[in-house]
Amino acid sequence: MKLDRKESWKQGAGGARLEERRSRMESGKGKLLQDAALCSLVKLSRRLCFAAVFFFISALTAHAAGEIVIKVATLAPQGSEWHKVLQEMGAEWQKESNGRIVFRLYPGGVAGDDRDIVRKMRLGTLDAGLLTTGGLSEIERAVVTLEIPLAYADYGQLDCVIEQLGPQLEQRMEAKGFILLGWSDAGWAHFFTTSPVRAPDDMRKLKMFIWAGDDQYAEVWKKAGFHPVPLPATEIATALQTGLVNAVTINPQGILLLQWYKHVSYMTDFKWAVFLGGIVITKSAWEKIPVEIRPALRRSALKASERLREFSRQTDKSAIETLEKNGVKVVSVDEETLMEWRRLIERVVSQVRGSYVPAEPLDTAMKLRDQCRRQAGKAGK
Repeated sequence: MKLDRKESWKQGAGGARLEERRSRMESGKGKLLQDAALCSLVKLSRRLCFAAVFFFISALTAHAAGEIVIKVATLAPQGSEWHKVLQEMGAEWQKESNGRIVFRLYPGGVAGDDRDIVRKMRLGTLDAGLLTTGGLSEIERAVVTLEIPLAYADYGQLDCVIEQLGPQLEQRMEAKGFILLGWSDAGWAHFFTTSPVRAPDDMRKLKMFIWAGDDQYAEVWKKAGFHPVPLPATEIATALQTGLVNAVTINPQGILLLQWYKHVSYMTDFKWAVFLGGIVITKSAWEKIPVEIRPALRRSALKASERLREFSRQTDKSAIETLEKNGVKVVSVDEETLMEWRRLIERVVSQVRGSYVPAEPLDTAMKLRDQCRRQAGKAGK
């Protein structure tokens, strides 16, 4: 029986190619089924599964086009000022690289909280992030010296210390595979609680949120008589609603944007610590970028960091006013009670020096802080 041309092609070389294509498709289906099963097994949310698939597709597409994809994540909500500034920075990076750099931004905790972001940066799933101290200290513990509670009386003291200590901290981070492109902050952090907190004993009655994954930090608070509850930042809203926690330490802009203010009633009115942050990229991702355009990208990141810092500091007061309009009561703290908090912090810092916080950077930071205070005092006379 004579085969027609189509059947002959199927049984010959063309048939072999068809079989190979079918094999690849079956393999791809199997991989998709494995991925789906994995998502189900670890109970990932749809949003996180989608993000993982999107990361994979983005990488394949960019590789084919010869682009350099920089995947950037942040807890900052979509549409917030922080998100907008990062978007503008990404557009500048694309322009400076003549379109070669593609900036993919994942806001609103879609990639997890800060510790998740740092972990994914180490794995290469992400390349960069706008991180808070929770993430920065995951890279380099010495960063905590810039956020010691009640250690800095105003922005001037902190800026003065960062100007001198910052380069040393940046070198320590680079030695661990991360490049800090710019320091930023989100204003002063305060206690936000369901009952009034003035003195340490008031806070000891509450269940306070702390970052999950830092057992040492939790132990520090426990030894001081408090009740820390470690959680991912992405679960705080639910924890406040259910009463799992009833105290969080955050900046006024942050609690407004994340809408956690709906689940608290009070804000303690003292400058606990500046809510520090920074734009960080992995060294491996940075070194993929052509050397000649890196200075322009650094300038762009530095400009973005400065804009974020200025915005946060300028809106501190208005954010508190907005919170008051929404029913949050501001709790004042007198000087005697403030000294009680300071004595507590001094005891805790002396206990964790050299264990939780590296001794040399801590001593340097406090020495520089004292020098900055004296300089500011002389300038004010």
